[in-house]
Amino acid sequence: MTGKHLYTLTLATGMTLAACANSTPHAKEAAMHNASGTSQVNLMPVKQWPLKFDSHKFGAFCYDTQTCTVRYANLEHGSEEPSPPSATYGSDYMGHLSGGHGMIRNFPAPAKVSWRSRDGQAHEAEIDIGEIFADEVIRHNVNRDEIAELPDGEFQGEPSIILEVNDRTVRVWMRAHISTKELQKPGNRYSDFRNDLVLVRTFNY
Repeated sequence: MTGKHLYTLTLATGMTLAACANSTPHAKEAAMHNASGTSQVNLMPVKQWPLKFDSHKFGAFCYDTQTCTVRYANLEHGSEEPSPPSATYGSDYMGHLSGGHGMIRNFPAPAKVSWRSRDGQAHEAEIDIGEIFADEVIRHNVNRDEIAELPDGEFQGEPSIILEVNDRTVRVWMRAHISTKELQKPGNRYSDFRNDLVLVRTFNY
């Protein structure tokens, strides 16, 4: 598989999982009822605050690099060929990108990043995901009283940690699917959640 195909696969996988995540609350809701329609799950206000996670998804995306490789949790991401500038995809270039690989227990060894920036300069870095998220707190923008009732009051989701390599800058983001009491888009019954992309750390080289 060529580097170009590897990058495309990683990008497509992340977008596919993001789409699946949007339907998760409704799938869970369906699973909460038996054939007679009786609820089998005790829905309660969120017990734990702040929300925490013990496993996560991961994705890495490269922009404006000549070559780019990211290794984390025994998986490799990136491209052996030039990647276009993020501006190619517009101001919302991260869009709904999400982690393409899940069920990663907190925390593997640091991510190893090797790339050539737009000017051809070679760079290497170790990004310690475990140090950045040492408190295991989920970064999100939802107030506690806005979160929908959860099974047994416990958050059971798995946030995405996203590593972006962009020319001479490396950014670490988090995206978490948080169910909400109110619709985020009035009239759209499928908008009962937020999955904001939150910037957590920036490194410049």
